[in-house]
Amino acid sequence: MRARFLLLAALASVSLAACGPSKEDLAARQAAMSAAKTAGADFLAKNAKEPGVVTLPSGLQYKVIRSGPETGLHPRPIDEVKVHYEGKRLDGFVFDSSYERGVPASFPLRGLIPGWIEAMQLMRPGDEWMLYVPADLAYGDNQAGADIPPGSTLVFKIELIDVLRSKLQAPKS
Repeated sequence: MRARFLLLAALASVSLAACGPSKEDLAARQAAMSAAKTAGADFLAKNAKEPGVVTLPSGLQYKVIRSGPETGLHPRPIDEVKVHYEGKRLDGFVFDSSYERGVPASFPLRGLIPGWIEAMQLMRPGDEWMLYVPADLAYGDNQAGADIPPGSTLVFKIELIDVLRSKLQAPKS
């Protein structure tokens, strides 16, 4: 009985090992991620020279398309934002768009990618910006769904419609 159990355990172990990615798959994934990061760095270096593009110390880039009233509220990390947006890869593929759905989206700011969190806190309702988000401020080395490969630099058009203030107290800096 024990020999049968050990044989089954060994077969299960071999079967599970066969389910994982091969060395060749891992090498191909690493090469694709490296190529994506290089393409992103090249794009951002060129984009930084475009008129109106601002590069922040983090590497996040933005361009103001339209400004809302100067009296508008800046979102805090604890707030929710109501936005219209479109997200693209560098090859122009649109992976998500509230414009296509015809309905703005609301998100808690702290649940978004770091590039959005940083940019949103600089925006006011009525602002429309283009965001150019380096991979490390997007999804980094992780795949995000089926349409965003690891190491991807992303481009977003974002229109901040409203800031939904949280009733919580913002943490002291």
